[in-house]
Amino acid sequence: MVNSALIETTNTIFISIITYCFLELIIQAAKLIHSDFTSSTPHLNQIESIPRMSSTTKMSLEDPNAIVKVLACDGRTGEQREIGYTGTHVVGNGSFGVVFSARLIQGSVHPSGEEDVAIKKVLQDKRFKNRELAIMKLLTHPNVVDLRAYFYSTGDKPKRDEVFLNLVIEYVPETVYRASRHYSKLKQVMPMLNIKLYMYQLLRSLAYIHSLGICHRDIKPQNLLLNPMTGILKLCDFGSAKILVAGEPNVSYICSRYYRAPELIFGATNYTTNIDIWSTGCVMAELMLGQPLFPGESGIDQLVEIIKVLGTPTREQIKTMNPNYMEHKFPQIKAHPFPKVFRPRTPHDAIALVSRLLEYTPASRLTAIQAMCEPFFDELRLPDTTLTSGKPLPPLFDFTATELSVQPDLISKLVPSHAEAELRSRGINVENFEPVPLPKFSLD
Repeated sequence: MVNSALIETTNTIFISIITYCFLELIIQAAKLIHSDFTSSTPHLNQIESIPRMSSTTKMSLEDPNAIVKVLACDGRTGEQREIGYTGTHVVGNGSFGVVFSARLIQGSVHPSGEEDVAIKKVLQDKRFKNRELAIMKLLTHPNVVDLRAYFYSTGDKPKRDEVFLNLVIEYVPETVYRASRHYSKLKQVMPMLNIKLYMYQLLRSLAYIHSLGICHRDIKPQNLLLNPMTGILKLCDFGSAKILVAGEPNVSYICSRYYRAPELIFGATNYTTNIDIWSTGCVMAELMLGQPLFPGESGIDQLVEIIKVLGTPTREQIKTMNPNYMEHKFPQIKAHPFPKVFRPRTPHDAIALVSRLLEYTPASRLTAIQAMCEPFFDELRLPDTTLTSGKPLPPLFDFTATELSVQPDLISKLVPSHAEAELRSRGINVENFEPVPLPKFSLD
């Protein structure tokens, strides 16, 4: 996309960046890694009421058809209830732990009494409450994956002293990442309607969690679950999420590299939920291109990739990203015009939205709810728009009073006229809307 001369020129950026950024990241990570991941959380052994799986009951991979029963806590109410599941298979693993698929045959909230679930099993630090669990218990939204239940289990011999947290989550069959790869392998472009649908739902989920003070900190296509039959998208994996508190420092080495906001690369520790907005812009650009927009090979190279497109940030822009940045001179690289970054005939409103999400200055980026009102999504607001399969769109405008209270002045743009009747049936009058207080949570 960017010519070879420009790529060669920007390689000189490494010298200046490494001088400060790389060392600064190491220093800040060393100072903050403890405070960020262990802030104000009680010891696990202080929570005696948490039910644990019997040490004689195991997730049997040797016999996936075995029925496993365990006393678990309800994901919403916290009440203890017995659940039973079978058909356990490993579907993913990583540094976080292992994810299994299973069939919940007892204790399901599904009308049929059974449902497919995913079970995320992570090694629990005995000293601290799991932040992912604490945050997921707070969330109820159509575009956020639902926590059905959770329980604790112990390790096999000789590691029976190990404790694992098991999150039982609703199962969603696909991801936006795999959907994008599908089109790339066919050398095709994802239909623009699909991009609109997925990005709108991602932004809606972010508008919701950001209104609660929660920053996801790992927005990427792999963490966007997708039901290809209904078009419903759900944000998942809150393992890096945190409730951001003004004045409380956070680690800057967070978020997957391709989607990492520039303020994080500059070592900022007082960042905001705007880092999720940057990541969202990267995801949208990737769906439009069929490949990552900023494919950095290292943390420092990531900034080089960003500069190739956005140009060298000004001194003022750098200070908005990290006020503590020590001045260093960077080679002056001009911005590469966004229309030349994307394919010919890419809709102007799509490019305009990406450009407003990928701003160096964090406060200049659109908020999630502002982005939802952009003209790019107008097609979704038309009453006769359907999925590419011809099926109806999933519910997109079934807002709660809390969602509409985030920025009430945008309601006229956010809610199409054909959706007002459904809102009125739930006691929400958009013509005379009274905002409700937005809840704020703390994990202290």
